[in-house]
Amino acid sequence: MQNIITGDQAVSMYERIVKFHIISHYKLQRNATNSTVSPMHYLNMEQLTKALSSLYHLYDTNHKSGNNYESEAEFYSFYVLLHLGSDHQPTGESLSLWFRNLPYSIMKSKEMMFSRRLLRYFRFGNYKCFLDAIETEASCLQYYVIEPYICEVRALGLACLNHGGYKLNPYPLVDICKLLLLEESDVESFCKDCGLDTFTSDEGIKFMPTKQTSFCYPKGPQRYYPMISKQLNKFYDEVT
Repeated sequence: MQNIITGDQAVSMYERIVKFHIISHYKLQRNATNSTVSPMHYLNMEQLTKALSSLYHLYDTNHKSGNNYESEAEFYSFYVLLHLGSDHQPTGESLSLWFRNLPYSIMKSKEMMFSRRLLRYFRFGNYKCFLDAIETEASCLQYYVIEPYICEVRALGLACLNHGGYKLNPYPLVDICKLLLLEESDVESFCKDCGLDTFTSDEGIKFMPTKQTSFCYPKGPQRYYPMISKQLNKFYDEVT
């Protein structure tokens, strides 16, 4: 089929293939504790990268015939989001060089502007802007690509609160949940995942002491903590 169909039909097929692998990426990530998932996750990512490469080639070919596609910008944004934690593509080409080959209309699209801002927030450790941007701007498929990075960013935010606070002024967990977009019931568990203690005051308010030296980034398969967002909760329901 890949060698038979061309033009709009081929683009439509590859877009559906990419969507399939992105949703698979999301679901496999949720089952990371299963020992059989890791090889499947690697193979799925490999196929996703190949499908995106083929799709971009089709876009470029069809541009020469004067064809453009409404969802094109979002599909280009996936490539950037898949490389949030990497300075280089698997081929060794830097993202800055990859950006130079994109059409101007794609570079200025809201989808690509979002992915580039998210990349900048991630690289500079701006956890608050990173999480806020996801909550308010991410599309369904963009969120599925981004979710594996959220735990790492939240842990960075917790590290900043721990190291930057005053020892005599513990941090209320209710405030942490607002900053990290965590459900209040999950904040205490997330602190423990990061090696941090919490306590409950005589008034029944939960706090995290600051300046703890036991902080560590979560290791191994990560527990899933949903983000506080009506929009994102809608996304969860679409693939469960």
